[in-house]
Amino acid sequence: MDNKGTLTFLIVVAAVSIRWCVSLNPYSGAGKPPMFGDYEAQRHWMEMTYHLPVKEWYHNTSTNDLQYWGLDYPPLTAYHSWLCGYVADKVNPDWVALQRSRGHESEGHKLFMRYTVLVADLLVYIPAVIAFFLWTVKDRSNIQLLAFAAVTLLYPGLVLIDYGHFQYNCISLGFTLWAVVAMATNHELLGSVAFVLALNYKQMELYHAVPFFCYLLGRCLWSKDEIRLWKLAKIGVFVIGTFALCWLPFLHDIDHIQQVIHRIFPFARGLFEDKVSNIWCSLNVIIKLKNLLSQPLLIRLSLASTLICLAPSAVNLLLNPSIQKLKYALVNSSLVFFLFSYQVHEKSILIAALPVCLLIHEQPFVCTWFLLISVFSMLPLLIKDGLILATIPLMVLFYTGSKVSQSSWVTPPTSDQRGQSASFRNFAFWCSILGVIALTACSLVIQSPQRFPDLWPVLVSIYSCGHFILFLISFNYLQFTSEDIGQTSAIEGAVQSKLGGRDGHQGVGNKTKKGGKRKQKTNKVD
Repeated sequence: MDNKGTLTFLIVVAAVSIRWCVSLNPYSGAGKPPMFGDYEAQRHWMEMTYHLPVKEWYHNTSTNDLQYWGLDYPPLTAYHSWLCGYVADKVNPDWVALQRSRGHESEGHKLFMRYTVLVADLLVYIPAVIAFFLWTVKDRSNIQLLAFAAVTLLYPGLVLIDYGHFQYNCISLGFTLWAVVAMATNHELLGSVAFVLALNYKQMELYHAVPFFCYLLGRCLWSKDEIRLWKLAKIGVFVIGTFALCWLPFLHDIDHIQQVIHRIFPFARGLFEDKVSNIWCSLNVIIKLKNLLSQPLLIRLSLASTLICLAPSAVNLLLNPSIQKLKYALVNSSLVFFLFSYQVHEKSILIAALPVCLLIHEQPFVCTWFLLISVFSMLPLLIKDGLILATIPLMVLFYTGSKVSQSSWVTPPTSDQRGQSASFRNFAFWCSILGVIALTACSLVIQSPQRFPDLWPVLVSIYSCGHFILFLISFNYLQFTSEDIGQTSAIEGAVQSKLGGRDGHQGVGNKTKKGGKRKQKTNKVD
């Protein structure tokens, strides 16, 4: 095993060890009947999908009470639940006994559930992180690349939610990351398939859908005339084919399709969940939009706000479809959806955190800052789940790892670490972190007054939302000013190609290519 292989192995071992330590903590709804929490939801889906026919998975029946953690994720989640339920039944049938296993809690079952997350992480997300940095990032040594991969794997938000609270975000985020890796290595068809799998595992991956669509469409629009339609058709066939395979058991009946869609887009739940750090929850302190506007109007308002704020980033990517701009657009799109869309959960900030992790080697200061705030925004949930003792050391470890990865012996200073504004940025950062520390301490030590029982969660929400708005502005600026080194924009390349065809002048890339061909012919004659 070479040095790169050894270092990669050690990073994976460290990542798994940290995850397993977090898994020893409580999970969502532990010992809290009658509904318990997300842990019970995942267990119940295993029970239900394993014992019931596919046609009943999303329907309310005598054996499938949708009011008790009814399945509300797309089919790929259901298939994964069936697989886990199959294994659980072989190990201990009591864990998934139909209707008799509700609220089942035991150390053996907890161990099994934690293992299911770890296996998914090892198969999908962890390899994708390492592949991204080793295969797509250029002009860095292996030590530098693996250092940033290690920092990404240390990100506390995903670890705490998947291994503490209990979910399988590593699967949908892992598929999305594989899609980015595929796009960056010019495997656009595979990338399209990977993202469709992510979308069919969790519908919240719609937050990333617009950038992928604009990137692929832009690549097709600015290709050579004779292949653009064929390229677009191939992508369309792969996307539709993958969707069809994922939905195959439901395609025979339009009622089944409508019911699945109804379940995965539950508009009746309201504008936002709990104290999420977005615009609507923050405005709710002053303006009770839920009381002033009807549900259809709220849906239109959130949709219009989302589309308006998303448009600049999307158009910029469509006209300049580069991998660099795709990464920034993924951040901007997911942040816009988190801040303005309808029915947002606090855990949805993880969808924005993923593409931010992919930029940490380029903009370490702002990315580290964002990732710390993203974890803080989930503070009320983490306290509720009894995970605060795991949260604080993980955040310290992540910040330390991020600083080490930026140190001069690992990687040279980047543009965001130099200049006269560095001292101001550092001052702003530490003021922000002091606010985080103060609100965390108040949430843990000072009881909210009876008149305002949600005082601290609301303040955490507003404080985090303010940060996310500023981050959205910053990442939009970075997208518009970013350029891939040595890569012209798609429009410029297309114009150069057309001018070359008319006037006999070649673009830089075409000139090299033609010259190379002439040289090969000359050698052959000689």
